[in-house]
Amino acid sequence: MLRRAIILSLALSCLAPAVRLRAAESMDVAVFMQSAMPSLRAAASYARTGNVGLAQIELDDTRRAWARLGLLTGRATAPYSDKSLAELIAGGNDRLSQADAALAAGDGTRAAAAIAELRRSLHALRRDAGVIELSDCVFDLPTVMDRLRNAATGFASAKVEATEVVQAGIALRERLARCDGLAPPDIATQPEFRRLIDGASASAQEIGRAAREGDAGLVHRYEIELQSFINLLDFRFG
Repeated sequence: MLRRAIILSLALSCLAPAVRLRAAESMDVAVFMQSAMPSLRAAASYARTGNVGLAQIELDDTRRAWARLGLLTGRATAPYSDKSLAELIAGGNDRLSQADAALAAGDGTRAAAAIAELRRSLHALRRDAGVIELSDCVFDLPTVMDRLRNAATGFASAKVEATEVVQAGIALRERLARCDGLAPPDIATQPEFRRLIDGASASAQEIGRAAREGDAGLVHRYEIELQSFINLLDFRFG
């Protein structure tokens, strides 16, 4: 009986790689990308804040997801092409190696930059294929936030008018509304998502009001609050 159990266990272990490969082949590029993104977001966040050990753990998870993505080489599914997928995988391997080396050297800033480039390439692949989802919209929020931050800084030093802060706030609110519209129902109704997206939208409106009233201190406080909202949205949904 024991001998039979051992033989059966060995047989199953031999079959396991083939079963995993068939399971991987049955999944598409989008599934693999979704499995990699949460770890990439977390790794970037931990690297930026100097939590090198946690960043390395998340990066290891990303490497495993990236290895599964490599199984699809030559078998890309629409709307992605084999060429674009191969370029993504090769470039991703380079960025992951750069991030690994930076973390090993204790350089979280350099690691975060490498991870950001990898995330950018993922979103570029999706954009070029005509795929726009919540994560893509959230990933682009920092660009709009940069405009608002620059306007708030200029307002504090009396180099720009209040209207520039108002317009930058409106632009951010419009982008937030777009992200909200792209959220699938299961995310759109989550209390955490609603708190972040609604809170950011309200602050983006209030920063304009503070600017019109000439309150530079309040503008600065709203700017800090908005940056926190954007960072948290990116960490959870980017």
